[in-house]
Amino acid sequence: MPFETAGESFPGSAFYYLEDVPQLVQTGTRETVQVIGQSTLASASLADIPLAARPLRIVGSGRDHVRAQECMTQAIYYEAASESDAGQRAVAQVVLNRVAHAAYPRSVCGVVYQGSERSTGCQFSFTCDGSLARRPSQTAWSRASRIAREALAGVVYAPVGTATHYHTLAVHPYWAPSLDTVTVIGAHIFYRWKGAAGQPSAFRAGYSGGEPAPGRSRNLTPAAPDPLLAPPTIDLANSPALTPRAAEAAFAPAPSSAAPSAGDQSIPDPAGDVMPGSGAVRSEYANAGRWIARPGG
Repeated sequence: MPFETAGESFPGSAFYYLEDVPQLVQTGTRETVQVIGQSTLASASLADIPLAARPLRIVGSGRDHVRAQECMTQAIYYEAASESDAGQRAVAQVVLNRVAHAAYPRSVCGVVYQGSERSTGCQFSFTCDGSLARRPSQTAWSRASRIAREALAGVVYAPVGTATHYHTLAVHPYWAPSLDTVTVIGAHIFYRWKGAAGQPSAFRAGYSGGEPAPGRSRNLTPAAPDPLLAPPTIDLANSPALTPRAAEAAFAPAPSSAAPSAGDQSIPDPAGDVMPGSGAVRSEYANAGRWIARPGG
């Protein structure tokens, strides 16, 4: 097992390799969905088996592979660092599902940083809320990197099916009722588009390559479809695909001390042991996971 390999373990690491036992949960929309991990909302009803997504393998230049790995690792770490392997694979699968869907950019970094030039339009909150200014924990970053490599190699995490959206159980976004609930894994609940836009046939746009540099995009990029509006119409024949040169221009990182420069391909220097939260966190738990600076204080 990986946790038995030197350099791959830490106190309690065996916990992350325990088999996740599927459970069931009753949602507020009178649907019953499959749950991976613990939940206080467990139900005895049967859940619908999620639709399986097709494998998506990242092909392209060496630079494409490096950038895709960097962006996927960032998404997994900053969105689900404290989750089990199942929770991290679920987040990675959502990224890949968006890459394969005609309504979203067709590159990993394009999906992860979509809308990051807007203060309220980023699709993954860590890309515009300052989270990237915090140096990651080395151990947690290594685990996220491993999950990212598996996902980019074509591994499909079937429990989330064709999910393209998720949020933490601590919040209830305005768009949640307009989508179909797929499952709950750890601290996240996952959704797919209603109708044809959420069916496997809609996930055939393919990978375009031309990965933009990781970092907040400088120019205005196409906004992601709003779940409150009608599900996106799928037209693969006319779906836009950025050329490598166009992708570079659209997603060139804005000057910022928190974002890597366009030529910086190195993985951030991990330091510290404080892992980021997963989405919005209630104020009373804001300091959970931090070492007590002054014991007894």
